[in-house]
Amino acid sequence: MKKSVLIISDGGGFMVEALANNIIKTAGLNVIKANPELEELRSKSDAADIFLLYGGDYLHDAEDALAYIDSVCSTPDKILIIVGYEKELEEISRYISAEAISRKVPRPFNLLKFAEDIGALTVTDSGSEPAMSKHILLVDDDESYLQMLKSWLSPHFNLTVVNSGMQAITYIAKNTPDLILLDYDMPITPGPQVFEMLKSEPASAQIPVIFLTGRTDRDSVERVMRLKPEGYLLKSMKNQDIIDAVNRFFIKQERRK
Repeated sequence: MKKSVLIISDGGGFMVEALANNIIKTAGLNVIKANPELEELRSKSDAADIFLLYGGDYLHDAEDALAYIDSVCSTPDKILIIVGYEKELEEISRYISAEAISRKVPRPFNLLKFAEDIGALTVTDSGSEPAMSKHILLVDDDESYLQMLKSWLSPHFNLTVVNSGMQAITYIAKNTPDLILLDYDMPITPGPQVFEMLKSEPASAQIPVIFLTGRTDRDSVERVMRLKPEGYLLKSMKNQDIIDAVNRFFIKQERRK
């Protein structure tokens, strides 16, 4: 299935049109266009794998739209590229966290090279050696979901599986995984409590956490993201989508170093 790029700008313009055409021709990707308006972004964001935010004068009046982009692109299955002049990039960074931004592209830039780079971002090698070297701790009280997730991820990553929050805390006291996939809703010691315990200890505070949640309503997602994890994954996601999302998280992490 073709990947899609959502180009967010305050209008067409020569540069935006040229950029869209180059992405279609060079990277072979679908292009979706959106104005920086909250309702339009909500209606189009699910269809996009890459968000390309093109700066402009509109930024001063787009706080709600930028905050929404931040929340969506904080998930590991979305890639956010911001494009603009230096002051525009600074303005965007006031509203969108560094964790959500995969790449900053200052203007001017080479259109053809940029389109090629975007195409490269959509390629994830699930069986690569770097991926296999990553250690993930899976934490979920639902045994059937835990085993299913293990079967999906074990060919690509080094996994440890536990089925309670306290087991996770006990394990992390002696081990440091590269990533924790943590169930949000668990009895006795729920995910948010586990998360806060990890962040309160210097030895575990830097371990990245991505929440697993079955709740898709806006209020639930906002509650998850207020804790400031690395992101969240919906339990309804398909096999390959979860594998790709975890791969993208590690790719983003490497680029931040």
